[in-house]
Amino acid sequence: MRIFPKLLFLMLIVASLVGCASVDFDSPKIDSHAFQSTGSTQLGKLIEPLVAAHPVDHSGFFTLTDGIDAFSARLLMAERAEQSIDAQYYLIKDGFTGRAFILALLHAADRGVRVRLLVDDIFAGGYDAGMAGLDSHPNFEIRVWNPFARRSLRFIDGITNLRRLNRRMHNKSFTVDNQVTLIGGRNISDEYFGANRDEKFSDLDVVAIGPVVHDVSIMFDSYWNHERAAPIAAFVKMPENPVAELERVRKTLEQNRQEITSIVYAEVLDDQVLEYIDDVDDKDISFIWAPYTLTFDSPDKSFKSKAREADSIMTPLRESLLAAKSEILIISPYFVPRRSGVEAFSEVQARGIQVTVITNSLASSNQLVVHGGYAPSRKPLLKNGVKIYEMRDDADVRGAQLVAASGAKATLHTKAFIIDRKEIFIGSFNFDPRSAYINTELGVIIRSPEIAGPLADKVDAALAEQTWELFLENDRLRWRGYDDDGNEIIEKREPQTSWWTRFKAGFARILPIRGQL
Repeated sequence: MRIFPKLLFLMLIVASLVGCASVDFDSPKIDSHAFQSTGSTQLGKLIEPLVAAHPVDHSGFFTLTDGIDAFSARLLMAERAEQSIDAQYYLIKDGFTGRAFILALLHAADRGVRVRLLVDDIFAGGYDAGMAGLDSHPNFEIRVWNPFARRSLRFIDGITNLRRLNRRMHNKSFTVDNQVTLIGGRNISDEYFGANRDEKFSDLDVVAIGPVVHDVSIMFDSYWNHERAAPIAAFVKMPENPVAELERVRKTLEQNRQEITSIVYAEVLDDQVLEYIDDVDDKDISFIWAPYTLTFDSPDKSFKSKAREADSIMTPLRESLLAAKSEILIISPYFVPRRSGVEAFSEVQARGIQVTVITNSLASSNQLVVHGGYAPSRKPLLKNGVKIYEMRDDADVRGAQLVAASGAKATLHTKAFIIDRKEIFIGSFNFDPRSAYINTELGVIIRSPEIAGPLADKVDAALAEQTWELFLENDRLRWRGYDDDGNEIIEKREPQTSWWTRFKAGFARILPIRGQL
């Protein structure tokens, strides 16, 4: 009986923590929209003649597979901005690239550029004062997507307000002067750009010019002005002196820049930015022009009550996949087909269309629970002819060779699919229930054999060295790989893993959460 008072006391403590905190989604904010008259900017003068020389339904695309190239492009775009920067990200982490990125935005704001930064709150804990300081800049405004009410006890919000907080903004876009945009799979963190010693993420972005840029701006505005995009004052206790906080942030960012100028990565990054500047100035840039479809979820998907009726990225993606005639190549770090998905891929395979899936192995995955959700689909897919390749944790990742240690873990983070080597999707969408039904996503379908074909060829060429090929032997999973001398290796259990990792993954398989993965 003595347990009851203790339990009652614990319940009272939890109740006291649960009370009070809330997000003021009605907090005053002013709607704003992308600038339309930007032809007089240097980017406008460079790009608009190129746009005028191509069909009105075409845009120019340039893919970025190398991590250093991808970060250089962002820094160059920020440096060339004259009127506006609109940035939208799921994650901006405090590291070399995160600080350099924010400093580039701040320098642009100092030049008079209007900066609008929209970031999801799932990984923004601890940055409240800094965000408030940046937001005090007259040209720098930050809004946070679907914020937690409790800033120091976020897990309580996660328990008591799961219905709302479970729905995150996974979109990634970066648009300058409404003239050039960059979208894809990369967040802003060192591992995505080859700047992390222990982790190296293989990923894919695309730089685009032409009508698609205006489509991205319309998408961004719909999120920026949405109810779920909260101004800092709606959920943060503002510092007494935001201007002083801005100067503290500025000093920290500048010190960070000075401290890293001597490292090899920074030197190569500077050289790469200069090379891109020369290419832009000399018009030595090779955009491929093609018809496209910008695909994205309505921001209303963040409301469970509205999600079913909201415009969905799934509609154009499904249409593209169903139009395949001979081949579907899926690259997805988090591949979690439910029973209906396994049946759909098997039916496509039965129609004579080869389905190939490239995803993470248990060793390369950074989400053990997600691997537990994916693992049961392997046997039925293989039995129906679907080919499956899993990334090795010692795979080479372009752009990571300067910083990554010899034992750095490689992780697939590219989110793409290629249809008949003629059409390619690049974006933030994973083939999992979370991307399909819970989070908001963004991407572009490009109808271009010139882009899709060479990328598919590069993937084919890398499979033997960079992945394990799965197959069945007497109804048991096997992994086929090759050593440095080209000799075949057959593994009978999850390769490159310890028994403890396999145990945890096996436990994850029994958790009833596949619909949340």
